Amino acid sequence: MDFLPVLPDHEALDCRLPAHQTVPVVVASPHSGSTYPAAFLEQAAVSLAALRRAEDAFVDELFAAAPSLGMPFLAARFPRSYVDANREPYELDPGMFEGPLPRPLNHRTTRVAAGLGMIPRVAASGEAIYRGRVPAETIEHRLETCWRPYHQTLSLLVENTYSSFGGALLIDAHSMPSSVSSLGSRDRDQRVDIVLGDNHGEACAPELVAAAERWFRARGLRVLRNQPYAGGFTTQRYGRPVLARHTLQIEINRALYMDEARHEKLPVAGVFARLITGLLEEMGQQARETLRPRPLAAE
Repeated sequence: MDFLPVLPDHEALDCRLPAHQTVPVVVASPHSGSTYPAAFLEQAAVSLAALRRAEDAFVDELFAAAPSLGMPFLAARFPRSYVDANREPYELDPGMFEGPLPRPLNHRTTRVAAGLGMIPRVAASGEAIYRGRVPAETIEHRLETCWRPYHQTLSLLVENTYSSFGGALLIDAHSMPSSVSSLGSRDRDQRVDIVLGDNHGEACAPELVAAAERWFRARGLRVLRNQPYAGGFTTQRYGRPVLARHTLQIEINRALYMDEARHEKLPVAGVFARLITGLLEEMGQQARETLRPRPLAAE
């Protein structure tokens, strides 16, 4: 499939297209952005280092081979602590804002209660991000400049893929703190390395999830499904197997490739990136076989 020049070159996005799409796979990284607007940093009550702990740092680099494998790749340049693209657009805490709200907000979710709405209230450490209330007009500004361009582009990539192949697999790439397993890196045999999220079987064909799990396990990595991450807004919005649109969220333990305290890549990061490249090759082949259009049954 050759892409027509219809995708916007938006400053908030890093969108890389293959010269020719050869497999029905799209790769996205909503949380690896690290471009912090100066005005946002001036509003922040916490340090830049504290804000950066929310990033899925270097995940865009781990999956960077996607275009060379015939897969479109999309990453947010804006940071997660500024706008979380893996949330509903109005999934927000109304108590954060000052002034008339643009519309009723979806504030009764566990994520909002934890301070992690589309505009997060707290940093990864649990500290309040802002010194005071945020002007209500900030909501529409960030939706218009970050959230909507990201999802408009992602939707277009998925629909272009579906139109050409009769099916689409979206790989939603994330990372997780090593502390999530509660065992950390000291007990290597028990540490959770990979969490595969398919919204508890609702977002992706079981054959595709099983293929990813087999691939990781064959390389000695410990894999769980849907615990503690089953997927967020992206998995729920784009994962529609009945419509031949599948989404698989992949969470990678950061201790495998980075020093979390220093926010630096480990020497083995290149090796792990090659491992992820191998996974993408495998998933491309699996998607080509699993999502092949089937002939309609005779009446």
